[in-house]
Amino acid sequence: MEEARVIALVRAGEADAFAEIIGHYQAPIIRYLYRMTGDYEMAKDLAQDTFIQAYKGILKTDAELSFKAWLFRIATNNALQHRRRKKLLSFIPFTTKEHDMPDSKNQADCQSEKLAINEALLKVPEEQRTCLVLHFVEGFKYREIAETLGCSEEAVRKRVARGKKLFIGLYSQEGGGA
Repeated sequence: MEEARVIALVRAGEADAFAEIIGHYQAPIIRYLYRMTGDYEMAKDLAQDTFIQAYKGILKTDAELSFKAWLFRIATNNALQHRRRKKLLSFIPFTTKEHDMPDSKNQADCQSEKLAINEALLKVPEEQRTCLVLHFVEGFKYREIAETLGCSEEAVRKRVARGKKLFIGLYSQEGGGA
């Protein structure tokens, strides 16, 4: 996807071009929001809100905008707003798709590992969890995370390091091993 071309088409009034943006970013945004909320259905709802807000706001943005960082910032704000409304994150186990299903012998091990990962991740403070998910799951560089969250690269480095250390300790306690 040529992001700049698609954004230019949307800005020129071709609303259908935005479908290309959704197609490209929908899975990563849902995955990110799922790891932030622990609720797959809520993640899908928040992703939909994210794309609606992005579509409405794309005309107001600067042409030099890093679209990926901007989109993840909207998603982050939606997750934070959801958390403020709920005051409490709830845990719902990973759901798997048929093509992701391991053989029956390993399924219980895989589910318990996913459970341990998600429980540990949800116990990491939100600022650190956000940085961990953006860096290790979504592949953002520290600079991109800093731009997305509106903080310094050094703050991101510290959050990732502290979050990683805490996650490893929590994961070990959840039965996930080292």
